[in-house]
Amino acid sequence: MAAGAGEPIATPVEGLALRFAAEADSATLLALIRELAHYERLSHIVVADEAGLRRALFGERRMTEALIAEYQGEAAGFALFFHNFSTFLGRPGMYLEDIFVRPAMRGRGIGRTLFTFVARLAHERGCGRMEWSVLDWNTPAIGFYRGLGAQALEDWTTFRLTGDTLREVAERFERT
Repeated sequence: MAAGAGEPIATPVEGLALRFAAEADSATLLALIRELAHYERLSHIVVADEAGLRRALFGERRMTEALIAEYQGEAAGFALFFHNFSTFLGRPGMYLEDIFVRPAMRGRGIGRTLFTFVARLAHERGCGRMEWSVLDWNTPAIGFYRGLGAQALEDWTTFRLTGDTLREVAERFERT
């Protein structure tokens, strides 16, 4: 499965190829991210830009990876993921930050193919688990994940620091 950036990866879905994003895909990825944000009713918080995506995906210290799904030559969706680490397992994990298929392209197996490819990649890289979050109102996605055998972590709550709050908490280090 050692495909380089931009090289097509054959899939079992006719007309569908996956490929690891190349730097030239930054604009396409940003457009897909904005479509995802619109779907999730979160467009108002998107501040990502092409330069930031390029740094994160292709810069000196790569922070994440992305796959682009192309159906009959057209960008149909993407998956963006990165490694984390499980102290309890003592092994890396894979965190699927986002997976998205354009609404007009849904129902063709594109999302399933993206998801199972990331799972295969995690397995091949020796990851002990793969995790992701889903909005609790997104019942189609929840059903999709459960249909693949995923289990919701009922006993866990996700917390987040962003923007000014992140800065303020970081500044507390100097005052402790």
